[in-house]
Amino acid sequence: MAFEMFSTAHIAGLIVFVLVMAALILFRVRLREPALNRLVRMTLAIVLLGCELSLQASYFMEHSWWSGSLPFQLCSLMVLMSAIVMIANHKGWYDVIFFLGSMGALQALLTPNLDESFPHFRYFEFFIAHIGIVAAAVFILAVERYRPSFRSVLLAMVWLHVLAIPAAITNIVTGTTNFMFLARKPGTASLLDLLAPWPWYLLQLEIVAFGIFLLLYGAVRLFPKSD
Repeated sequence: MAFEMFSTAHIAGLIVFVLVMAALILFRVRLREPALNRLVRMTLAIVLLGCELSLQASYFMEHSWWSGSLPFQLCSLMVLMSAIVMIANHKGWYDVIFFLGSMGALQALLTPNLDESFPHFRYFEFFIAHIGIVAAAVFILAVERYRPSFRSVLLAMVWLHVLAIPAAITNIVTGTTNFMFLARKPGTASLLDLLAPWPWYLLQLEIVAFGIFLLLYGAVRLFPKSD
């Protein structure tokens, strides 16, 4: 069954997303208890790594693995980096997974670049992975009390360009991949449809990304500092 945006399957995924985020925020104080904190972080890391490993395994099992299966999409990179942060509690990467992870995963959840719908494996992998990315971002915000500065916004922009380098190189070398949608817009409906044709939308994306980072920064300023 083909996936349809804002279908019952899509809405169900979004409802689960809201429930997970609400739970992290509501139980944030209890989740700071050392034993429970570690358990949740390790569980989230295992779920994230499991999503990527199972996705790669599915490509091999279906004999469909190709260069486009490499984890160079922004959200694939955020799955791996978020898992590392959850395992090691690497505060130096907080800026990356909060800004880049939130931006990429939220956009993906609202406008999924997904062909298969419920109950296909790819449907579950997609929503679990992207919900997991945002969960990691909300965890460091609500539980670990991460508070970004304006410098964090600038660092996130730098990281975005650093992570785009292997994606762009692979796109050029293969001539077929479209990592981070640098080569063309996705075939399914997305927010990129509102922007100019390639390559001009790449310049517009710079402004859009910076604007989203500023909105996230502003939203965090409204979050209680001491609770």
